[in-house]
Amino acid sequence: MNQKAKLDFLKESIQQIEKRISQKIKDYESYSFSNIQDDSLKTFFDLSQEFEDQYDIYCICVLIPKVFFDYECILYLSEPDGKLNVACHSCDIYDNPPRTECKTPDLYEEPTVIGDSYFVPVKGNAALAHGISGNSNNRMLGIFEIIGGSGLSDNMKFFFEKYVNRIGFHLHNRMINEKNREHLEFIRNLVNDIGHNIIVPNMFYKLYFKRLQGKINRVKEISHDLLEKSQSLTVDGKEEITGEILRLSKELNYINNSMDDQFQQILAHYEQTSLFLETLLRRSHFEQGRYVLEPRQININEKIIRPQLSRYQPKLEERGITVDNQVAVNPEKEIMVVADVGLISQAYANFFSNALKYTREVKGKNGKPEKYISLKMEVIRDFFGKGKPGVKLNMFSTGIPISGEDKAGLFQEGYRGKNTENEYGTGHGLQFIKEVVEMHNGVAGFEAKPNGNEFYFVLPA
Repeated sequence: MNQKAKLDFLKESIQQIEKRISQKIKDYESYSFSNIQDDSLKTFFDLSQEFEDQYDIYCICVLIPKVFFDYECILYLSEPDGKLNVACHSCDIYDNPPRTECKTPDLYEEPTVIGDSYFVPVKGNAALAHGISGNSNNRMLGIFEIIGGSGLSDNMKFFFEKYVNRIGFHLHNRMINEKNREHLEFIRNLVNDIGHNIIVPNMFYKLYFKRLQGKINRVKEISHDLLEKSQSLTVDGKEEITGEILRLSKELNYINNSMDDQFQQILAHYEQTSLFLETLLRRSHFEQGRYVLEPRQININEKIIRPQLSRYQPKLEERGITVDNQVAVNPEKEIMVVADVGLISQAYANFFSNALKYTREVKGKNGKPEKYISLKMEVIRDFFGKGKPGVKLNMFSTGIPISGEDKAGLFQEGYRGKNTENEYGTGHGLQFIKEVVEMHNGVAGFEAKPNGNEFYFVLPA
């Protein structure tokens, strides 16, 4: 959504609010409620905010009609299985649960007179009905019975409908708040479990990798020693033994070097996975309900660019994408920034992830087909104000330039452009980049180029 669309949406929302206010003024005039009816509604609103205990709220619901209008009332609430139970009875107010025997009514969906009582359905907020679990009619919370209410005037029946509506909305909000508290408690326990069962055990792998590296190095030493000894070994009439030892030592050395290469790949993958895992599941994120930075001074090429390039290079090569790494020959590649390594690494990795999916072949300047990405890093003087330079990290990828509606929506949560084709994605990557970079007081952006697209972010140097 572009800026003009946002302003139009805001203007339309404000106009809708003003319209509803005007409608409410007319509605209240048409209700013709008496002063005592208005006072009872105000009392319910005030006391429902004042008291916290659930049973106190139930008592308020049934006591207001009793105190103001001398009607005994019963509040029935629906259980998850759809069964109605008495939550509070004004005749039995000091007992929880109430002791008075009551004939449980049906779950009427409309106000109904049965015998001497007037039954009004307790309904939640229709817009938030998904937040209620239980019976098939998710909006129905229960029934409110006004004993002796069969002879109520039309005005009083209408008043009680409005009164019970307020009960329903308030109880619904309390139910959702309680569910949210349960969710937060679950998340807190989950974070503790993650720390205990995932993060801490994951750290032990560092020790295992160190021991494995020691064994691989030891095999390399043995292979080297065996090769030297076999070359100097002379056995009378046993040349074939010397040759076999030499062949085996060379094969052992080859296998060892292959193991070492694979070990380094596994170690690099483990280090990056651990970095992202420990960063995203950081306990402080969950405690504060937002990403919390742990910034430190880093060499951005050594800590961010080079590790992510090493991680993605084999995948890029598999797709026939070449890499023009201009950072490697940049005289300013030793640039330092203060950043959260884990979050900025993941933001930069999202550039690679998108490039891997969306880089396409184009016709180059010489007429030959090209398919590549280009990495750049530069210091922009006074980018954040006089004497406040910025470090710009660019990633260009060949393909059809993005423009129009797609360009406006790129950094929005869940947005996927027309060029996504059959590539898997959630539309979260660029929004994550923008959020993380802005947390560092930086800027994320995009520029369409003649033969492709360039994404970038700028951090304070």
